[in-house]
Amino acid sequence: MKIYESAEDYLEAILSLQERHGMVRSIDIANELHFSKPSVSVAMKKLRESGYVEMDRDGRITLLPPGEAVAARIYERHRLLTDFFVRLGVDPEVAAADACKVEHDLSEETFCKIKEHVYRQPGADAPAPGSRPER
Repeated sequence: MKIYESAEDYLEAILSLQERHGMVRSIDIANELHFSKPSVSVAMKKLRESGYVEMDRDGRITLLPPGEAVAARIYERHRLLTDFFVRLGVDPEVAAADACKVEHDLSEETFCKIKEHVYRQPGADAPAPGSRPER
């Protein structure tokens, strides 16, 4: 099933919010992505219907395994690309914004080669200073 960039952004935001706050509600996603609450509600309905997330009766959103897999893939790309760009000398905020643009369209082959290159560098196990700003 083809998943669109916007859905990837929502899933990535849910994962990021879960890591930082433990639980996620639609309002958290709206605040994180600077979207309206109605837009997030429509997106969550589509993601629920597609089997990527579930929502309990208290409004807590949880990633289901397919959603978690997509979110983890995009989130890894975002973090690694941001770190890579910062190591090149790009301002951390610009690096994060550029990573958001690139993370969806980069082929798996190219991403793997960038990843190999980053991990061959000294200190690659630690992110460059300031390379992982909050989303």
